[in-house]
Amino acid sequence: MKNQVQLITYVDRLGGGGIDDLRRLLAGPLDGLFGGVHLLPFFNPIDGADAGFDPIDHTQVDPRLGDWAAVKRLASETEVMADVIVNHVSTGSPQFRDFSERGSASPWSGLFLTYDAVFPKGASAADLLTLYRPRPGLPFTVSTLANGERRILWTTFTPQQADIDVEHPSGRAYLSGILHRLSENGIRMVRLDAVGYAIKKPGSSCFMLPQTLDFIAAFAAEAEALGMEVLVEIHSHYRRQIEIARRVDWVYDFALPPLVLHAFRFETARPLKAWIGERPDNALTVLDTHDGIGIIDIGADAADREGLPGLVPAQELDALVEHIHAASGGQSRRATGAAASNLDLYQVNCTFYDALGRDDNKLLMARAVQFFMPGIPQVYYVGLLAGENDMDLLARTGVGRDINRHYYSREEIDAALARPVVRSLIELIRLRNTHVAFGGVFTLLPTGDQMLAMQWRHGEATLVLEADFARAEFRIIEGRAPNARVLPF
Repeated sequence: MKNQVQLITYVDRLGGGGIDDLRRLLAGPLDGLFGGVHLLPFFNPIDGADAGFDPIDHTQVDPRLGDWAAVKRLASETEVMADVIVNHVSTGSPQFRDFSERGSASPWSGLFLTYDAVFPKGASAADLLTLYRPRPGLPFTVSTLANGERRILWTTFTPQQADIDVEHPSGRAYLSGILHRLSENGIRMVRLDAVGYAIKKPGSSCFMLPQTLDFIAAFAAEAEALGMEVLVEIHSHYRRQIEIARRVDWVYDFALPPLVLHAFRFETARPLKAWIGERPDNALTVLDTHDGIGIIDIGADAADREGLPGLVPAQELDALVEHIHAASGGQSRRATGAAASNLDLYQVNCTFYDALGRDDNKLLMARAVQFFMPGIPQVYYVGLLAGENDMDLLARTGVGRDINRHYYSREEIDAALARPVVRSLIELIRLRNTHVAFGGVFTLLPTGDQMLAMQWRHGEATLVLEADFARAEFRIIEGRAPNARVLPF
């Protein structure tokens, strides 16, 4: 992956067109801004039960967006990342339809994980209470197949997303086929989506087990043999992120967004600096994503297996969530928790700009912190345009995360690119992409608790970010005394 800022976007929500339209956008008004682009699920269909994360056919491009030739054209001009949805597949898929019609006689019967495959002797109340859940209720759906058989399917996320038995030969063949299709069409990076739930064992939480780490390592090795780097997406206790980072190319720094918000709220960079001291450097740094703002990522061990403390105390985490709700004028509360369907209990649904109270200076300061962190920065399309909560979309769909998944027309993009805060953000991106200091050595400089000072040095080239969270002020200093100068941001 290039040591430059990366874009993450839905194809149809940034300009309203297809893959070729996005390619022209990246070569036009967004030219030179991104070292690569992560295309959120562009498989068929993009508008299922979970915004493309429940593909009917993971090996086919949704024809409304283009075809594999369009993907190849884009990949010939910029590095492209795609998702491998490891944990589940749509109940509308050809594989599930065949299983529904033929039951055990289907060659795909072993692909779909059932209750009795994990609990052949049944599950006790303790077994069920031990399951780690991202959403309310138990992860099961009673399904009557087309042939009249009744099965209890394992459905971690929605009833339309049937979990895959990744340890069964059918499951391994299915996922391997996806990797090969992506590799054949120019994809050079894959993100393993929902992989933390891939392995289920009786008597366990069925989340991030030791066997899960083994599966991740083996699957990553298969992808790397096809010439693809691997990014793992896990929302979990921060120590597990460190552990996963030892086994794959890249992980997300999901702790960064809530820690930055915490630093503003409590006017201290102490937890953020503590995290910098132990976080993995092979990380994609983010402030916002297609999901919400992670809370579990800096909290205590949600599975309560080891009693691991979080990066911030529980009472401060609760106060932070309330602070985000207040900063957004109560909008995030309407999209979070039990207020909206298809949600993750460990996330606050809100744009990062609204979480900062639409404060332009704080947004630029937060981006500067992100860009100075070791790793590769990734910017979400809504965040690129300093997007606000889309309450109309939330009202239409009732899906909490849609508050941060606006459909931008080309006219809206042009208007956003003319805003001073977006123009300044673009200059920050260009600085991160081109300054030679970012190819050198990182140092966390000593400061008081309210301050964060980060330095990059490569030969004589030096950049220092000084961020004061009590004053909500920052400056970027280029060079060393007596010739140092403050850059105009």
